[in-house]
Amino acid sequence: MKILLIEDEPSLLVAMQHYLEGEHYNVSTANNFRTASVKVHDYEYDCVVVDITLPDGNGLTIVNELKEAHSQAGIIIVSAKNSLDDKLSGLELGADDYLTKPFHLPELNARIRSLMRRRQHEGETHLTFGAITLIPSRKQVLVDNQLVEVTVKEYELLLFLVTNKNRLLSKAVIVEHVWGDYMDGIDSHDFLYTHVRNLRRKLLDAGSPDYITTRYGAGYIFTAGE
Repeated sequence: MKILLIEDEPSLLVAMQHYLEGEHYNVSTANNFRTASVKVHDYEYDCVVVDITLPDGNGLTIVNELKEAHSQAGIIIVSAKNSLDDKLSGLELGADDYLTKPFHLPELNARIRSLMRRRQHEGETHLTFGAITLIPSRKQVLVDNQLVEVTVKEYELLLFLVTNKNRLLSKAVIVEHVWGDYMDGIDSHDFLYTHVRNLRRKLLDAGSPDYITTRYGAGYIFTAGE
């Protein structure tokens, strides 16, 4: 997978590049608007991670240029906490996701993987893992073809676990993705345990194997077995 990182903060750019290369991505970088604009026009990328605030331009212009060129790249915008309007503008322009600074590198990786999996499943009518089937167009969950009643957040939680199967996901990463930035002020993520417990119970009651593995102090893994 080929990724372009557009970020003007040198230490963050280097950290992201090294981390993602360690995850076996092909990573290109740009530290200003001019370089980024040239690269998105001259090369094809699977994913572009773009900081909104650049020293010589606005990252939203890059997003717009990608969309005008009908690029198939997934787009993740990065912004400061006080840039809600910019984030909303980016999503309206066609960005797929956003991250608020500061963020953890595993969270960036999880977002990239989730985005790529969602794009791989575009046009598909369902997503299956073992006995579980998800129907994204209706936000429905089935176990052995029988409908399971879940809440919207339980569906989103299950979708995030399935699309990141076999990966250890911390509570913070799950909460950030499913509940969003407004949970930043919450000191404890213990409420997630209740949601996972309820989701697990519903799936088990419907006859599903227990695919959710708890790693105490670390997070959760959605897997068919270790």
